[in-house]
Amino acid sequence: MTIRGYLWGMRFSTFVALVALGLVIFYVNPFRDGILGQTLFYISLFFLITGAATLFLFWLRRRFANNETVYLNVGISFRQGMLVALAVSLMFLLQSFRLLVWWDGGLIVVGALLVELWFLSKN
Repeated sequence: MTIRGYLWGMRFSTFVALVALGLVIFYVNPFRDGILGQTLFYISLFFLITGAATLFLFWLRRRFANNETVYLNVGISFRQGMLVALAVSLMFLLQSFRLLVWWDGGLIVVGALLVELWFLSKN
């Protein structure tokens, strides 16, 4: 698969996730639908943030690192996009239970950074 095809697929998937999140927000009542409605919300939010963060991080890498290989940038950007999406989704989940305070959010961000540093040190 070419980089161009991957990026168009990621754009399309991000758009589909945006539409899915909009449909969940407008048509799902979390009090009536219970855990299923909340699960649909968090899954669509995760995929939307993963796609948007991946595209943004890949754009930053291509803009500021001209001499690196493009294929390596795609994998790193996707992994970092998933970590960002996981951190944001976890913070939303904690907030839904009214458990999010500033140090919980900080611990989630530090945890995501440590996971990324671990992946970077393996290369």
